Amino acid sequence: MSTLTISTTNWPRLGLRRLALGGLIVGLLGAFVLSLAFGSVKIPLNSVVHILLGGTAERASWTAIIWNFRLPKALSAALGGAALAVSGLQMQTLFRNPLADPFILGVSSGASLGVALVILSVGATGSLLMAGTGMLGDFGVAAAAGLGAATVLGAVLVVSRRVQSAVTLLILGLMFGYLTSALVSLLIYFSLPERIQAFSLWSAGSFGGVTWSQMRIFLPLVLVGLVVANVISKALNALLLGETYARSLGVNIRRSRIWIVLSASLLAGTVTAFCGPIGFLGVAVPHLCRNLFNTADHRILVPTGMLLGAILALLADLIAQLPGNQYVLPLNVITSLFGVPVIVWVILRQRKLNI
Repeated sequence: MSTLTISTTNWPRLGLRRLALGGLIVGLLGAFVLSLAFGSVKIPLNSVVHILLGGTAERASWTAIIWNFRLPKALSAALGGAALAVSGLQMQTLFRNPLADPFILGVSSGASLGVALVILSVGATGSLLMAGTGMLGDFGVAAAAGLGAATVLGAVLVVSRRVQSAVTLLILGLMFGYLTSALVSLLIYFSLPERIQAFSLWSAGSFGGVTWSQMRIFLPLVLVGLVVANVISKALNALLLGETYARSLGVNIRRSRIWIVLSASLLAGTVTAFCGPIGFLGVAVPHLCRNLFNTADHRILVPTGMLLGAILALLADLIAQLPGNQYVLPLNVITSLFGVPVIVWVILRQRKLNI
């Protein structure tokens, strides 16, 4: 298994680092405004700003589009991108593997199983009945995905208290993922075509399905996970140099591992529950941040990863909307176009350095 070894020396000057950080903040604001302005209906930027400040738009439909659809979608993309980036950073450090991603512990597979049980295990009549009672309404799919992810997370946390090696935890997490994926495949095999199509649409990923009522749950959960990640940044720095070195610094390895797993799984599980399984952002963004700031210090990587993850998620969602058209591409197709080149670059770079 590859080992993550990135030098913490030769940091850029403080001024350059602040300049890059300022550029990320400006980029985030710009990407956020663009996501509000462009879509199937183009809204002038000055009108977007006017609407956000509480003014009256030239067309009443523009106000409804901004407040009811594009603003919650943009917030979901920013939060989701930040959550996946930080979750991936934590997993890469915990397992010392540059290709680890937020779903390596089977959280995504657990969420998929929860959604599959709701969507695939009932027929058309049952689905209509459940939709009428609200079970498949505003929170139905998200609740099912969250329950599935929480179940796998609980199993992983129980195991993490008993095992000493992060590699063993990684293997067990993969086994949980394979098991839940097998159950999903079994449900798909015996399901109706229209149910399979509904599940496939969820699997494609989308930031546009989070409503304002769901945001009251989505936002706090993501913020809690991000706060925990910032608090444990020193423990992540120690673990980067190996568990033996971390113990010599007085770090409680088992407790730190539990907090890392809890934070990463909460972030990845929440995004998966509300937005579907979105790949590649979690594995690609940490590497971009390391190379942009030329550092492995998590006190820098965690906040910058949040910013860069949010920017890329907003841009990916904007591209998926195909501005000016009624077509919407699957979000995972766009994130793959971002992520695959980065992963290939990491692999080729490691071979060159003989890592």
